[in-house]
Amino acid sequence: MFNKESYERHDGWYNLQFPTEQSKVDYLKKNTEVLQKNNLSVWLQNIFFGCLDPLLKNINQTWLTIGDAYGFDAQYILGKNNHATASDLNIDFLQISKKEGVIDSFSLQNAEQLSYNDDQFDYLLCKEAYHHFPRPYAALYEMIRVAKKGIVVIEPQDPVSKMAGLLFFLNICSAIKSTIADRIWKNRFSYEPVGNFVYKMSEREMEKFAAGLNLPLVAFKKINPNFYFKGADEVECSPRNPKFLKVYLKKKLLDALVSVRLIPSQVLSAIVFKEIPDEGLLMQLKRSGYQLVYIPKNPYLT
Repeated sequence: MFNKESYERHDGWYNLQFPTEQSKVDYLKKNTEVLQKNNLSVWLQNIFFGCLDPLLKNINQTWLTIGDAYGFDAQYILGKNNHATASDLNIDFLQISKKEGVIDSFSLQNAEQLSYNDDQFDYLLCKEAYHHFPRPYAALYEMIRVAKKGIVVIEPQDPVSKMAGLLFFLNICSAIKSTIADRIWKNRFSYEPVGNFVYKMSEREMEKFAAGLNLPLVAFKKINPNFYFKGADEVECSPRNPKFLKVYLKKKLLDALVSVRLIPSQVLSAIVFKEIPDEGLLMQLKRSGYQLVYIPKNPYLT
């Protein structure tokens, strides 16, 4: 099946981009310097990472990051006084990340077949990696197996699943002629250069995933961080900077439209809990913009 070819393609991808150890070191050092500056690239990444902050307020928890090729996800978690092991299908970069002090632990892992025991980590994070998996549901079941408290998946959102009007319109177009819908919904079948289909996430899929495993709670946060462009790391985050101001205003507009449900957000952060958190964490999630969806108990289970 194609999943085996997909693993092989992803395994060698970063070595094609950074073929030597020195090129990897240079990339890590450059990004370490970027992270220390007040620039647009960091500002956008912190929109992603901010989704983790309510969970990271409790220190000394254990995390496993999935598809964390450079170790930057684990680095953020470590900076919040939690423990983190970075993992990826290829660890060539992670070995150097540990040498350079970016991370302190890493592991070679295939997300669809994790080598860890049940409930081994408090949380698992899969940030911008889920859409690369050839069998994403296999990875979801593996992640929830290894997690004790829950998993966090941060991914592009399927734009149609939550927009009933748009779905109705596309269905009408498809009924008339199938190619009409494809012209309107241009990224319906989208692929990345490494060869993977871009598997986007939806709230409904995560609700069904939780309900199928008799899990109690899913939390969703909608964010709009997809404004990166080449050179963003050189753009100072200041209202006097026109490049930053343009992105800031675009994001504010999208946030407003998402809040009144006129459009879907670019990205969805979903936390699937294996147990109901304490009241303090629930309040922190709500304050940070999460919507809590309690899964009804299965009436046929005693």
